[in-house]
Amino acid sequence: MEKSNLKEVFKSPANEEEGLMLLEKCRNRSYDLESGRESLLDRERSFPRANVDLAVKPFITEALQKPKTPVQPCKQARLVSLDVFRGMTVAAMILVDFGGSSCSALNHSPWDGVTFADFVVPAFLFIVGVSLTLTLKHQAVEDKSKAAYNILHRTLKILVLGLILQGGYIHGVKDLTYGVDLQFFRIMGVLQRIAIAYAIVAFFEVRSSANSYMADANESFSGILRIYHCQCAAVFVLIAIYLGLLYGIYVPDWQFELLDGNKSQMLEINCNIRGSMSPGCNAVGYVDRLILGISHLYKRSAYRRTQECSVNSPLSGPLPINAPAWCEAPFDPEGLLSTIPAIVTCFIGAHYGHVLLHMKGPKRQLWHWTASGFILMFLGLLLNAAGMPLNKQLYTVSYMFVTTGIVALAFTATFVLVDIYKWRSSTAFFKWVGMHSLMIYALLASDLLPILLQGFYWRRPDNNLIQILLRGLGF
Repeated sequence: MEKSNLKEVFKSPANEEEGLMLLEKCRNRSYDLESGRESLLDRERSFPRANVDLAVKPFITEALQKPKTPVQPCKQARLVSLDVFRGMTVAAMILVDFGGSSCSALNHSPWDGVTFADFVVPAFLFIVGVSLTLTLKHQAVEDKSKAAYNILHRTLKILVLGLILQGGYIHGVKDLTYGVDLQFFRIMGVLQRIAIAYAIVAFFEVRSSANSYMADANESFSGILRIYHCQCAAVFVLIAIYLGLLYGIYVPDWQFELLDGNKSQMLEINCNIRGSMSPGCNAVGYVDRLILGISHLYKRSAYRRTQECSVNSPLSGPLPINAPAWCEAPFDPEGLLSTIPAIVTCFIGAHYGHVLLHMKGPKRQLWHWTASGFILMFLGLLLNAAGMPLNKQLYTVSYMFVTTGIVALAFTATFVLVDIYKWRSSTAFFKWVGMHSLMIYALLASDLLPILLQGFYWRRPDNNLIQILLRGLGF
């Protein structure tokens, strides 16, 4: 076949069959794309080599010039179960905030141990981890600088909202005043902790995006760990730092000023110990007092309901005779050191999002999620048996593993019911709450709506709708 007639072979309909045969023969040869040279496996061909080179050259040139596009992860529709699970978590928080004072099962554990209320914050952190992987999966690839800007903007928004709602500026429903002395402004809180965890995990997610989207979309468990090896390393480093500080920091004696109306007195707490898990001498409280300042910590600490501090334990009550001095000391359950393992909870949630993105088929996803949840729970119980208590106030590693494992299993069950069995109508309310979780949290869980409503009263401030409702319920 002449070179001048080669194009006609491909263009002419009459010679379509002959052209396809030639193309197939060309494709069956092996080429080194870097050098552009042909590697012949069988030199005996029916076409002259010059014609073959001429026919294949356009295909090689096109392959070399075509930009390599990364393989995108499995595209997902909106995960309805995540909205439902978020809505259920918000509802649980509201139930805890309004019912915890009269029911110990709905209140946080005073110190060691876990209750229903102690699963709420880990659930929020887990949800944040799952959600950010789905949100950033395309942004991080298309424009990392834009993704970084969105992360910073969202972090600052949550942080500022947390400072306003939980810093002490807005008072409770039984206090009709507002404003806070900046000397006693609380720095940390639930939203602040979520903002910190979100910022760190999202940063690692953006950094991992270049590798994650070049990988095959149907990865195995080990493959996902290889893709996100930086996040796995960060988890181990965070746990090591927390354990090293928790057990390694020496806590000296300390004192604080107790204000009672116009009177004040200095109370001293004797520690001189290292690695203590007691309420008054642990490293978590020491780090917060050292960095944040004792005046910026949470004033109504949960350990005031322990047997040493309350005659009505585990409910609030008067101090027993000869109660230890630390009973009235400030302690922040969302402090700096205890935020480190909380970030790990968010990383685990991100891993569940990675499984959803990279594993095809709900059976494989459910098997991996269920196995991971039970493994996490087993690790936590094993650490508890070894002597590390389940403690929400310190956010111990054992507590982190147990609560995250149970939350992960609850999310898996929600995924099965909502996204596989399509329980949509019965969960529509929780879906709506989940899609507006930040607004509802601000209005209800942070007492903003009750405070706004009780601004309208009849004749005297305490005769408002909220106070009448609370009196009718026995509060």
